[in-house]
Amino acid sequence: MQNLITANQMHEADNYVIINQPISSITLMENAAKAFCKCFKKEVVDKEAQISILCGQGNNGGDGLAIARLLHNGKYKDISVYVIKFTDNQSEDNKQNVKRLLKVKVPVTIVKDAEKLRELKTDIIIDAMLGSGLNKPLKDEYADLVALINASKARIISVDLPTGFPTEGEIPENYNGIKADLVISFQRPKINFFFPESAKAFNNCKIIDIGLDENFIEGLTSNWKLVKKVDIKALIKTRANFSHKGTYGHALIVAGNTTTMGAAILAATACLNAGAGLTTVCVPQSGLTALNTALPEAMTLPRNEHLAIEDFEKYNVIGIGSGLGLEPENEDLFEKIINLNKPIIVDADGFTILSKRKDLLDKLPARSILTPHMKEFDRLFGEHKSWWARIKTSQKEAKERDLVIVLKNQYTFMCLPTGEVRINPTGNPAMASGGMGDVLTGIITAFVAQGYSA
Repeated sequence: MQNLITANQMHEADNYVIINQPISSITLMENAAKAFCKCFKKEVVDKEAQISILCGQGNNGGDGLAIARLLHNGKYKDISVYVIKFTDNQSEDNKQNVKRLLKVKVPVTIVKDAEKLRELKTDIIIDAMLGSGLNKPLKDEYADLVALINASKARIISVDLPTGFPTEGEIPENYNGIKADLVISFQRPKINFFFPESAKAFNNCKIIDIGLDENFIEGLTSNWKLVKKVDIKALIKTRANFSHKGTYGHALIVAGNTTTMGAAILAATACLNAGAGLTTVCVPQSGLTALNTALPEAMTLPRNEHLAIEDFEKYNVIGIGSGLGLEPENEDLFEKIINLNKPIIVDADGFTILSKRKDLLDKLPARSILTPHMKEFDRLFGEHKSWWARIKTSQKEAKERDLVIVLKNQYTFMCLPTGEVRINPTGNPAMASGGMGDVLTGIITAFVAQGYSA
């Protein structure tokens, strides 16, 4: 897994390379600009395109100035640079890159008033105005300028991150920063890139290596981890010769009701396909025909008045909630299952029951796994105005209750009892479909049955 780090930690990584390689800060800036241009050339192949590069006076602006020079040298024919000079503050590396740029005769315009760019006509805007560290909405001249840029018809490509976008922490509800078509970001994705509110700031993102020390970055303390495919491959256990169905656990899925048998079938199908040795499905008597027809390899446990708590003893793990229904008898059954003190995976109607019966939340067995979407989470733990606040609550609840909370979205946040947040970056809008949560419940139940730890 990759460490995801804060803006301050990224500055530490910059300084580590400067001191230990050693290289100068302006050489590091040059390396970042070269990496940006390599990516940019794949995105913008038309060397005749009008390219306007808007540069602030800090190091993000310094990157933009270096990018302008390198693109000019790379035979892009129509490049203009606008230096945004709303204050007199200017970094040393920025000053150096201004001098270097002037030597290659790229047009440079000083902008002290946002109105100067109202009539800007261009194909591409490269946004290199403000970099990391900003944690509040833009105001005054920058707010006016960014509003003009966002209203333009140009394609906007941001350097490292969009101007006005916070790398971590709350993304303001009234976000007024750049809305980029593409962000070409340095070394690692920013933590906030994975939050749904980031859609206000950019449509697409590419991460480029600028030569920072990966071992140093991995050694930094961070609770934020990005899960990679290689991590998953390393976790998968090879099945032993001469193993049998009893080797891979016995999972129970408690799901489905008169009008929601599909949820039970989806969860059970996923459980079987994810490798549980045996899968039993506890459904109402009315659902037995549908289940047996759809899944002849699954066993059934009729959910009726004859069901005793002893009937649940033999299962390694229990997944409960998908299409379960909210009848009083299901609430009673849920309580009995919790009292078994076996690992359980909770989904869907399980959260409605828990939100009504907070005493049951306190009784959840250690290392139980909750799989809520946003509304289910808020129903259980209170309303949240932002995803950052939601994740902070999830970290707190997972730690205090010794739970694993799998907070579903396009990018899923897995909050562990250690306080660690692991992000699965593989989601996509095609998964926004009914039944996905049922399938996830079945998959997780299967893996726990096989002995995988949460």
